[in-house]
Amino acid sequence: MEKRLPADLGRPSAEAVKASEKLPLVLVLDSIRSALNVGSIFRTADAFAVERLVLCGITACPPHREIHKTALGSVETVAWSYSPDVVQALQGLRSEGYRVLAVEQVTTSVALHEFRPEAGARYAFILGNEVSGVSEAALAHCDGALEIPQFGAKHSLNVAVAAGIATWEFVRKHRLAGK
Repeated sequence: MEKRLPADLGRPSAEAVKASEKLPLVLVLDSIRSALNVGSIFRTADAFAVERLVLCGITACPPHREIHKTALGSVETVAWSYSPDVVQALQGLRSEGYRVLAVEQVTTSVALHEFRPEAGARYAFILGNEVSGVSEAALAHCDGALEIPQFGAKHSLNVAVAAGIATWEFVRKHRLAGK
């Protein structure tokens, strides 16, 4: 077994990535306090060709030193926008036809592995603040919630890790199912 070299990976140019087909998924960041987490989510969004990020509230925006530190150039390939008000952002996404789902532990959440994206539907996953999670105001504008099953004592994941897990599960079910 040998590691594959970067030249062997067939990486497309930033321009090709920007023009490529995107996953019908938007990640909404609801007042993420760590710019390092924001950068990590940019990198995840690039890896899985997420349509775009919507940064809300106190979430840091590029250009930002800590975002760039963990994003490793993905701010150049991932579309993003900023909205000071998460509720307005969610209302806008819903008016565009997105189904808005919180990645959060709530009484009505569906276990992530049980979630079945509907063919042809577009989704927005909202991820919340590292301490308080998805805001109550945002939850009131969600069509449902997804929960990542956990088996340890903490029942808490870093928001960038949660974004990666939820996005991968969406990719697995949307792009890789039946292939």
